[in-house]
Amino acid sequence: MTASAPSLLLLIPAYNEELRIGPVLQAYAEHFYHHYPGRVRILVVLNGCHDNTLGVVRAAEQQYLSISHLEFPGPIGKGGALIEGLRLAPLADMVGYVDADGATPPAALLDLVQRCANGAADCVIASRWLPESQITHAQPQKRRFASRLFHLFVQGFFWMNIADTQCGAKVMRRSAIEAVHHRLRLADLAFDVNLLYSLKKGGFTVLEVPTVWQDQTGSHVVFNLRTSLNMLLSLIRLRLVYSPFYRWLKPLRPLETWLYLKLNAPPPLKGPDA
Repeated sequence: MTASAPSLLLLIPAYNEELRIGPVLQAYAEHFYHHYPGRVRILVVLNGCHDNTLGVVRAAEQQYLSISHLEFPGPIGKGGALIEGLRLAPLADMVGYVDADGATPPAALLDLVQRCANGAADCVIASRWLPESQITHAQPQKRRFASRLFHLFVQGFFWMNIADTQCGAKVMRRSAIEAVHHRLRLADLAFDVNLLYSLKKGGFTVLEVPTVWQDQTGSHVVFNLRTSLNMLLSLIRLRLVYSPFYRWLKPLRPLETWLYLKLNAPPPLKGPDA
């Protein structure tokens, strides 16, 4: 390692991933050790796991000094896990995150890290929907349809012109995360939209690049009516947060929380204007 290369904090949110996360941690630890000259810390954020994910992570920690973990016994959602992990942004020059299922190979994530380190943008994100992307195993047709429908809502509400907000591989400068962290409220799967829109509203640059990606079996995300309603509710909420009317809706916060819980989704986190 060299002192001149930016340090990296890589977050991996995990919910009941005992069968998949072990090889992923090994692959990332080995690849970055051999191919990235800067200091790398891989932090697994366990979110309400009730299997042996913690045991698998602890075994990896014994093998690789770069791996550590945070554990939240209760479910806080993928977005909630990332919000907690991003609080540690001051520990590194760059902060990234990647899914625990191994859909994004280490080399593809390293490409994002190098682009961000070289100043290509404040935030560099992987995209599965750019023509140059290499998708070795595509999502099932229903999930692709749900993904494209969600994209239409995102574009209609926020006009970010990002083809793939949901790909679980992103790298950001520490200064960008520190500036927008207080705006990160959505603890569910719409967290990525919350993050990207906050960055753009804050004047930070976002670069979307082609990636290598392979759909993995055993996903914990089930796209059904309940999930769709939850995602739509979160997009509407985020749109209202950035509107002048949001402060007048404070009396409806308990109803909002009740509705999220009815949908089996983590409620949004409270912010300074909640």
